[in-house]
Amino acid sequence: MTENLKWQITSNSLEASQLLVDETLFHVANGYIGIRGNFEEGYPNQYNTIRGTYINGVYDISEVKHGEKLQGFIDNKQKIINITDVQGIELYIAGERFSLFDGEILEFKRTLDMREGISKRHIIWKSPKGHIVEINIQRMASFIKPELFVIDYAVKSINYAGEIVFVSTQKGEVSNYFDPTDPRVAGEYEKHLTVEKLDSVDGIDIITSITNKSNIRVSSAVKHVVSAEHELERIQDDQSLTSKIKLNIKDGETQRLIKYCIFTDSIRFSDCHQAAVDKMKEVLEISIDNLYELQASYLSSFWAKADVVINGDDGLQQGIHFNLFELLQSVGKDKYSNIAAKGLSGEGYEGHYFWDTEIYMLPFFLLTDKALAENLLNYRHEKLDAARENARILGHKKGALYPWRTISGSECSAYFPSGTAQYHINADIAYMFVQYYFVTGDLDFVENKAAEVLFETARLWMDTGHYVGDSFRIDAVTGPDEYTCVVNNNYYTNCMAKYNLKWAAKFYELLKDNNRLDSLADRLEVTEEEVREWQEASEKMYLPYDEKLDINPQDDSFLSKAVWDFENTPKDHYPLLLHYHPLYIYRYQVCKQADTVLAHFLLEDEQKLSTIKNSYEYYEKITTHDSSLSTCIFSIVASKLGDIKKAYDYFMQTTRLDLDNVHHNTKDGIHTANMGGTYMGMVYGFAGLRIKEQGIFFNPIIPEQWESYEFKICYQERTIKVHISKNQCNFTLLEGKELKINVYGKEYLLNNDLMINF
Repeated sequence: MTENLKWQITSNSLEASQLLVDETLFHVANGYIGIRGNFEEGYPNQYNTIRGTYINGVYDISEVKHGEKLQGFIDNKQKIINITDVQGIELYIAGERFSLFDGEILEFKRTLDMREGISKRHIIWKSPKGHIVEINIQRMASFIKPELFVIDYAVKSINYAGEIVFVSTQKGEVSNYFDPTDPRVAGEYEKHLTVEKLDSVDGIDIITSITNKSNIRVSSAVKHVVSAEHELERIQDDQSLTSKIKLNIKDGETQRLIKYCIFTDSIRFSDCHQAAVDKMKEVLEISIDNLYELQASYLSSFWAKADVVINGDDGLQQGIHFNLFELLQSVGKDKYSNIAAKGLSGEGYEGHYFWDTEIYMLPFFLLTDKALAENLLNYRHEKLDAARENARILGHKKGALYPWRTISGSECSAYFPSGTAQYHINADIAYMFVQYYFVTGDLDFVENKAAEVLFETARLWMDTGHYVGDSFRIDAVTGPDEYTCVVNNNYYTNCMAKYNLKWAAKFYELLKDNNRLDSLADRLEVTEEEVREWQEASEKMYLPYDEKLDINPQDDSFLSKAVWDFENTPKDHYPLLLHYHPLYIYRYQVCKQADTVLAHFLLEDEQKLSTIKNSYEYYEKITTHDSSLSTCIFSIVASKLGDIKKAYDYFMQTTRLDLDNVHHNTKDGIHTANMGGTYMGMVYGFAGLRIKEQGIFFNPIIPEQWESYEFKICYQERTIKVHISKNQCNFTLLEGKELKINVYGKEYLLNNDLMINF
């Protein structure tokens, strides 16, 4: 693999099923907008496509139908919507319509360049009549101008002189993808967007639409810039705007159409129609070459902070670059948005935000970009009132319960056993607020945001749990493993709730000691007695333990169930959730994903090493990894236990999950949590990083397949470079004051370069 290919994803497939996957892999996004990698000219009618454009945080509302609706079941849910389609460009050469499925393809390759931030398509096409043209198409969702999407379409004649025609469309008639056989996507057809206004201002074509139930407006604006004199015909109907552009081309000459597209919405702009015009005029003042340079410069700065380098494993290196780039493309960069489970690449899980953000994706941003990490946590603080309301709906008199899946802040999970019952999301969010404090030391953030979230989530645990004798227990919840639902004393939930309660009390004392408490305590009516109850419940939290096996049972009843018959389960019956009734699955010892093993990673100090090892080995045998959130965690814990081979094998599955379509559903969008898991597998797994109240810890290992690996992290206003080779670890303090770090259980002072032999 060449150096360039480590930074590029390429494909030359025209096979129908791979085209659907490539629509995801070659999408472009910037955290605000995302456009799937559809062919501008489309496919033949018999080919399936998921043609989509999305704005992060823009949603409509769908009715949720229950056969038997009980108290507290949701009536409706939010879902990300497919908005105006601006991708369409048809090309005609001497009246023949260009298509990769007609004529003769002499060359074809598509490329996603992760240093330039551009998706490219290169074609040399011979028409049925023998005319040959070279076509180069570039797409960009700008990180500098987040409302901007560009299609840069260049045609070079090889043996033709005459007229060429571009037919460029902007279509307001769109709908969302659905598949009634797959619970991971929408199950029925719905139209969510109605065109409200079509307009043209100074050569800018604008379509403004409104969502049918949430009443959010979205505007798209299109401006065409053509390289030569041309004839323009503008065609309009009730739903679309079409520009027919005719011009001449000479043999050997290149002609170019640049299609500038702007998207705005009424969540962020008081008048999104006017904002689209204004943003377009801003963009048109910058040359296209300068826009490309700004994009590359932005990414150069990003990679300087965030790159993870592996020497000796090119396939993994490509996968790592892809995953980190996709996290950047996916992450919301304002207070109105977060990271959806599929980013902005598709409609899987209907664009909802989950616990994935905090446990799997936020660590990457926390260690590389403090501002983006803070933004993600700010979103949770912004939604705290909605979480309080959600708690009341579920019968809780105090505290806040974050919804399992959401966009605007209310619960969107219609199947409560593996949705709303996952109360652990509260502790997951609290955990990352604490991690943020460890990494930044930002006491202002604790005072203004973090403490309130921890106090309200702690109150929820007190209202959910109860004492049995001298132990605090939590009943009728679901842990991360969605193949085991509504159980008593899920180990992960109890362990994380214990930490949540502990740090709610610690934040109270921290603010009190720094004379920052009174205003918040008065507003929330927090008392010393209540804080003492949090601390006591934390100390007395029941954590299931089996002395004979020296493991932590996943819950009170887990070990009493029969083990799933893996030997006689056909390979084509995975994932189990698509082939077996939930109740059938719930009766067995079978795990969809890491659960207790995840707790052993996040809160490793709760158990001795032998218990962690025995639990890992026990659950490994009964975990299907049907969830993309699983293999990265098993890799991290295998690294901790010194099993480098298994750590590497799990990591390989994690890193190339989307590139190799391991779960066979990449067509529905990327797996952003797994992508965050790739980063964690490197820094928390192989490098053994842990960030705790006591400081920063490393315990590096290196797979035999690698020569070395390295990365940088930001920690308490310092930048540290970590380089691990076969026999040596090197730590370099690039910025900031000296600090103490712990490596292999021994404390060192890092003030410049520190070299430690294995």
